[in-house]
Amino acid sequence: MKTLLSGGTVVSLDPAVGDLDRGDVLIENGKITKVAERIDAPDAEVIDASDRIVMPGFIDNHRHNWQTAFRGIGADWTFAQWATAMHGTVKAHYTPEDVYAATLLGRLEALHSGITTMLDWYHVAQDHEHEDAAIAALREAPARSIFCLGAGWATPRPVDDDIRRVRSALDGHGLVTMAFGLRGADDTGMDTLARELQLADELGLRTSLHTGSDGTQRPIADMHKHGLLHGTTTFVHGNGISDEELRMLADAGSSLSISPDVELKMGFGAPMTGRALAAGLRPTLSIDVVPSVGGDMFAAMRAAFAAQRGLDGGLRARDLLEFTTIDAAASCGLDARTGSITPGKDADIILLRTDDITVFPVTDPAGTIVSAGHPGLVDTVLVAGRVVKRDGALLGVDLPTLKSRLTASRDRVAAAAGVQLDGTWRP
Repeated sequence: MKTLLSGGTVVSLDPAVGDLDRGDVLIENGKITKVAERIDAPDAEVIDASDRIVMPGFIDNHRHNWQTAFRGIGADWTFAQWATAMHGTVKAHYTPEDVYAATLLGRLEALHSGITTMLDWYHVAQDHEHEDAAIAALREAPARSIFCLGAGWATPRPVDDDIRRVRSALDGHGLVTMAFGLRGADDTGMDTLARELQLADELGLRTSLHTGSDGTQRPIADMHKHGLLHGTTTFVHGNGISDEELRMLADAGSSLSISPDVELKMGFGAPMTGRALAAGLRPTLSIDVVPSVGGDMFAAMRAAFAAQRGLDGGLRARDLLEFTTIDAAASCGLDARTGSITPGKDADIILLRTDDITVFPVTDPAGTIVSAGHPGLVDTVLVAGRVVKRDGALLGVDLPTLKSRLTASRDRVAAAAGVQLDGTWRP
């Protein structure tokens, strides 16, 4: 099967391929086989990409999808209020159906906005039925997903059996793979962290770990001292850690995921974008939690760009595109497969409208995407060469039914938890 994306403005994010003002992309059996100004492929299905930017799909490497039903409720919450609300109040009332509905709609919403790959950081942590519900939802969404299984919020509960069970279930399962969500030494102690990293290595799993410092702790230095900094770990947030610790991450080959909207709004501190770059790290961006922020990568890029440019002005629009594509792919161990429009890679590609009144005329594609992009521009989405969104609409999705299921889920959980949904509830 062949597909030809014809006549678009190609922003490949691959230096060897470069950008094309007018270019074609040929896809065969789900993979990119050729990128050129013009490609003759008479036997291919042609997708007209004129008045479109053709670029790799975005990659969100840290989102807690199970919270989708409570979108927007925490727009003015602090971090402490969010933790009290999500983990201390509503989480205990989630059924497997609630997890399924939130995970599916959240993953589809991200796909709709051009996020072709997502790491779903699962820490609702109830039982196997809840885990299986989340996995089933990710499998149903026609997208590349990483189920990052964590133990839960600040709990010492062992997760070895859970990790092995899910690893076995997801072994070789196409677009849905697995990662290990670590709790950190502050939750469980350094010995437990070391044992879980050993288990991840044994099972061939990448890991993700929330971290940060108020200036008195040295979490990265402590891990470094114990030989626990791995190139397969993505550290999330990192606000407040020292420049020395950032260099330790760079030397170890670790990655850093920044959630700029959440960090700025919840009081974590300034995003670590510029300091990470100065230390030799290529940061990545993520959404984190939609009860507090929007779920699209355009907004995350704008927040990170504005915050850093206000400090030193050294960041470029193309940097933000790299953070959310090829750099994020590397953080997930997927840079050989996705993250750029490169012959040989899977065709995870999005087409953005350039004739929309909110961005027209497009003079600098990268600058336009970062400064003015929004989900309404996402016209077409392909995952592994399969068209999953066309002409601005997801294909094969019964959205009214999904919306009804998620609304019913939210209302049931809120009632069980005693949460008011009229805007007056404050955790």
